[in-house]
Amino acid sequence: MAAASLFALIDDIASVLDDVALMSKVAAKKTAGVLGDDLALNAQQVAGVSPERELPVVWAVGVGSLKNKAILVPAALAISAFAPWAITPLLMAGGLYLCYEGCEKLAHPLLHDGAEEAFAHGALTDPARDLRVVEKEKIAGAIRTDFILSAEIIVIALGTVAGAPFGQQVAALAAIAVLMTVGVYGLVAGIVKLDDAGLYLSRRTGATLTRRALRAFGGVLLGAAPRLMRALSVLGTLAMFSVGGAILLHGIPPASALAHSIADAAGAVPRVGGVLALLTPALLDTVAGLVAGALALVGVLMGARVRRAHE
Repeated sequence: MAAASLFALIDDIASVLDDVALMSKVAAKKTAGVLGDDLALNAQQVAGVSPERELPVVWAVGVGSLKNKAILVPAALAISAFAPWAITPLLMAGGLYLCYEGCEKLAHPLLHDGAEEAFAHGALTDPARDLRVVEKEKIAGAIRTDFILSAEIIVIALGTVAGAPFGQQVAALAAIAVLMTVGVYGLVAGIVKLDDAGLYLSRRTGATLTRRALRAFGGVLLGAAPRLMRALSVLGTLAMFSVGGAILLHGIPPASALAHSIADAAGAVPRVGGVLALLTPALLDTVAGLVAGALALVGVLMGARVRRAHE
């Protein structure tokens, strides 16, 4: 009798684990698009750090990301249970911040003087200077951005598992949180160390075909690494507008309906409709994010000017 009960318990546990694994797989597919933006943004955030500090910075941001998700998973479950109406406004506030941050990044050379830029660059590249302040600012900025993207990932995943028992929801969300964090920051660590891997391979000695191939491959990596980082910097900025704009459009039903109508019309264009149907939503999200970010930046600058005038 006891053995039969034990086997039944083990079978129940296995069934629950199978359900959690299936829900986690479905949720991972739903959040894959945001994951790509998350990767581009975080690779961009750690760009410019001195080579010996790249992995410690990635580690610090990764730990911060796990802490974000440790806050977001229970918060999302609680809000979904007691105040589901608050999810969209909170996401929209985060989306607007992403758009603002993207515009502030674009306008940064115009808003800040050259002395500040020179200090930041020197602090990041000169070992004789104190790196801690600038490094902490980069880490804090990356963790803030991660918080918003993580919130969107958790909400999308929560919508996927909403009909499951509470325990399975918690397990699936926890699995997604850990897997996404490890996956994103593992890839970021690999990307930022591509040049080191290329340098190592390019210095391999020997005249065998394998060694020559390794040296050639190392040279390719050395040439590709800076181009990849520049591309990720551009893609990361675009992702701020795209993700933020998508959140804002989704939260405003008339704007969302208009965007869908434009995308449908673009998809109906002969010959190129399929391509336009894929590109138009992302373009509309990016434009919406750019407009919203510009308005937010103007509002912040005007508020700061008014505040200074009354000091």
